Amino acid sequence: MSLQPAPVSFEHLPDGLGIGVAEPRLSWSLPSGTGAQDGYEIELDRDGRVHRTGRIDGADQVFVPWPGEPLASRERVTVRVRMWTGSGEPSGWSPPSVVEAGLLEPADWSAVPVGAPWPENPDSDRRPARVRKDFTLVRPVARARLYITAHGLYEAELNGHRVGDDALSPGWTVYGHRLRYYTYDVTDHLTEGANTLGAWLGDGWYRGLLGFDGGTRNIYGTDQSLIAQLEVTHDDGTTTVIATDRSWTAAFGPILTSGLYEGETFDARLDDPDWATPQGMGGGTPVTVGSRDPRTFVAPQGPPVRCTQEVAPVTVTRKDDGRHLLDFGQNLVGRLRITVDGPAGTTITLRHAEVLEDGELATRPLRGAQATDTYILAGDGPRTWQPRFTLHGFRHAEITGWPGDLAEGAVTALVHHTDMRRTGWFECSDDLVNRLHENVVWSMRGNFVDIPTDCPARDERLGWTGDLQVFAPTASFLYDCAGMLDSWLADVAVEQLPDGTVPWYVPVIPGGPQWTPIQPGAAWGDVAALTPWVLYQRFGDRELLRRHFATGRAWVDLIDRLAGPDRLWDSGYQLGDWLDPSAPPDDPAATRTDRYLVATGYFAWSARHLAWSAGELGDTEAAQRYGTLAEEVAQAFRGRYVLPSGRMTSDSPTAYSVALAFGLFDDPAQRQYAGDRLAALVLEDNARIATGFVGTPLICDALTDTGHLDVAYRLLTQTECPSWLYPVTQGATTIWERWDSLRPDGTLNPGGMTSFNHYALGAVADWLHRVVGGMSATSPGYRTIAFRPRPGGGITWANTRHETPYGTAALSWELTAVGMTARVTVPEGCRGTVELPGREPLDVGPGDHVVDTGGLRRDAA
Repeated sequence: MSLQPAPVSFEHLPDGLGIGVAEPRLSWSLPSGTGAQDGYEIELDRDGRVHRTGRIDGADQVFVPWPGEPLASRERVTVRVRMWTGSGEPSGWSPPSVVEAGLLEPADWSAVPVGAPWPENPDSDRRPARVRKDFTLVRPVARARLYITAHGLYEAELNGHRVGDDALSPGWTVYGHRLRYYTYDVTDHLTEGANTLGAWLGDGWYRGLLGFDGGTRNIYGTDQSLIAQLEVTHDDGTTTVIATDRSWTAAFGPILTSGLYEGETFDARLDDPDWATPQGMGGGTPVTVGSRDPRTFVAPQGPPVRCTQEVAPVTVTRKDDGRHLLDFGQNLVGRLRITVDGPAGTTITLRHAEVLEDGELATRPLRGAQATDTYILAGDGPRTWQPRFTLHGFRHAEITGWPGDLAEGAVTALVHHTDMRRTGWFECSDDLVNRLHENVVWSMRGNFVDIPTDCPARDERLGWTGDLQVFAPTASFLYDCAGMLDSWLADVAVEQLPDGTVPWYVPVIPGGPQWTPIQPGAAWGDVAALTPWVLYQRFGDRELLRRHFATGRAWVDLIDRLAGPDRLWDSGYQLGDWLDPSAPPDDPAATRTDRYLVATGYFAWSARHLAWSAGELGDTEAAQRYGTLAEEVAQAFRGRYVLPSGRMTSDSPTAYSVALAFGLFDDPAQRQYAGDRLAALVLEDNARIATGFVGTPLICDALTDTGHLDVAYRLLTQTECPSWLYPVTQGATTIWERWDSLRPDGTLNPGGMTSFNHYALGAVADWLHRVVGGMSATSPGYRTIAFRPRPGGGITWANTRHETPYGTAALSWELTAVGMTARVTVPEGCRGTVELPGREPLDVGPGDHVVDTGGLRRDAA
C-alpha cells in the first residue's frame, strides 16, 4: 500500500463531534518518507454525496480552509485527503475522519433551564438536585445525540449509564456571554420502548463559593439548572426530541453538599443506583423552568476536563487514633476513589493537603478551602465512590472513620485536568533538572483545569493573566493547549473593560481592594498582546492571531494613552516583579526593581508584538504605527532607566533581564555592559535567584544572548534557596508559588499566599527546551526549526521531542571525546537548521540525520 497522510483533524479539537463552526479548517500530517507535498485533494462524503476538490497545488497541510458548502446544524461529513509529491501518482487516501456540526443556530434549541422548585437560602450551602425525564421511543434507534449544558455543573445518565467521561462540565466561561455545551453520541444508551434521562447537578463556578476573603456566592445566578436536548433519529428517518421543559421532575439525591473549595458530602443510604432508569424510583416534584438566550451557547474549542491518570499511595500510615495518613508521592489535582464496606451510617472523612507539617496535614495554606469529602455508608456491601463536583490539590490525604485496615487498592487518587494531548518531552543527564522539568509538567497539569489557574489547593484557583502570559511558551511546547487557550482568550476579550483594561484574572469575580476596581497592570494585561503571538508561532494558526488582535490592540492603545507623549508608563498601580524573593511575605509587590521600569518595558514589548501581528495579518498601516510606537517607547525607556554606561537605574537582575530580553538597547556597547552587569549580579549572590514573576522567565535568555551561558547554567543548577532546584532537593514534585514555600528549616512560609503548585516560576522550562534541549521554531507551526544545543552546567546529553503540527521533531545530543554528536528528526513538510558548537549552520530536510564532527549522514538506525 502506498504511503498516505494521517487522518484529518478539525480546528484544535480532539475529534469532530459537535463542532461549533460551519466551515472547520482541516489539518493533516505526513508519514516519514513521503517527500515534500506539492499538491493535495480533499474528499467530502455527505451521506453518500461525494465531493472531491481535484488536485490543489501547494504544500499547505495545517488549517486548510474547508473546501465545500458550509455544514448545517447536525450535519455529518466524512473527510479524507490524499497528496502528491510531484507530477506522478497521488498517495493513498487518508483514513476517514468524521466531522459533525453541533447546534449552530439559536433556533435549533428548544430546551430551557430546569431545576429544583423548592425554596433555597442563596447565602448558604444548598443541597443539589437531580432532574430526570421518563420517555418512550416507539421505533428502533438509528442515531442519537445529547446536547447538554447547565447553570452549574452536570453529569448525565441514560438508562443508568453515565454519559461521557468528562468532569466538571460545562467548565468555566464568562457565563452571561458564553455558556459551553457538549455533544454526546448516546446511540448505544437507548432502546426501543421505555427510557430515562437524568442528570446530577452541582453548584460549580456558577453559583458556588468563589474568591478571596471568605468568597462570594451566586456570582452568575442563584439557580442550579440543566439545559439538555436529546435528539433521536429512528430507523425510518423520523426524529424524536426530548428537551428539558416543564414535564421534567426534580428530587434530592444522595449528595448533601458540594463545592469546589469545600468538597462533597454523600450519603449512600439515600442513593438509588437505578434512579435514572425506567425501573428506578419515579416521582419527584415538577421542575421550575428558567430562561436562557441560546445565542450565548458555544461549542467547545478544546478538550474537556477528564481523569487522565490513577495514582496509588506510596505509603499508608495508621495513627494511634485510627486515622490513616496517605502519601501519594506526587502533588496532584483530582480526587480520591474509595472502595469500602462497613456498617450503615459509618462516616468516612477524606481531608487533603499538599504538604505535611509536624507529621500532620498542613491546612493553613488552604486558607478557606476545606478540601474535605465525606462518605456515609449504606451498609449494603462494598461500594466504590468518588465525589463528582469537586477537585482538590494534594499529595497527602487523611482518612478518618475507615472501618478496619485499608486494603491495597481501596484508595486511589484520580488525576484530573483538561485532557490536552501531550506534545513535548525533555530529559538530560542531570537528574535534578529532570525532576524540575517533571515538576513543571505536573504543575501545568494541575492548573490547566478548563482555564489556566494559579493554585489548585486553596480558596482561589483563578485565571491569572500574568501567570499565563509568562508560561505560555512552556505550555505550548508541553501540550496542545491551543484550543483551551483560544477559548480562555475569548473570555479575556469579553472581560476587557471598554477603555482597554485587561483584568488581573479571567473570568472576573469579586476580589479584595487590591484587585477591585480593576486597574491596568503590566505583565498581566500584556497577555492580550503577547500570548496570541506565542500561540501563532507554536501552532501556526493565523486565524487565532486574527481573532484576538483587537483585544491586544485595545490594550496597547490604553497604555499609549496612559503613558502620554513621553511614552513612559510611570503611573498607576503595578505589581512589578511580583514575588521577588527579597519581598517580604506580606508584601510580594515590594521588589528591588522599579515597577514602572517593568511597566514601560512591557509597553514597548507589547507594541512590538502588535506590530508583528499586524504584519502577519496584512495590516501594513497598523504594523508601521505600532512598530514606530515600540521604537519610541524603547527610546523613552533608555532615556529614563539606562545610564550612559549601560547601567540601569534599578541595578537589579530583573531590570537588566527586561531590557535585554525585550531588545530595548540600541547601543551594542550598552547592551554588552548590561549583560556583563547582569552576570556579575548573579555571581555576587552565588547564582541564587533574585527575580520574581517578571524576571525569572527572562533571565536565562538574557544571560545566554550576551555571552554568559555559563552563568545561566550556574543559575539553573544552584540548589541553595532561592533557586529552581532548591524545591527539588526538598522533595517538591510541582513548582512552588514562592521560592521558599517550604523553608530550609522545614517550616512553611508564613505568608498567607503560599501554594505548592503554581506554574509561573516554571517558565524556565522554555529555556530548557530551546537552549539545553536545543530545539525551537523559527517560523509559525515549526515549518522551519532551529536545532542549536548549547551545553553547559556539566550536562553531557539531552533529548528533546515535540509533536509539531506537521509531525515529530526531535533532537538528541551527547558530548563525546571529540565534540558533540546530535541526532535530528525533521517532520515531513518542514526544514531544519542544525548548528552545533564550533560548526557552521547546516540546512537539513525531512527525515532523520546525524551531525557530528565528521559531517552529516542519513541515520540508518
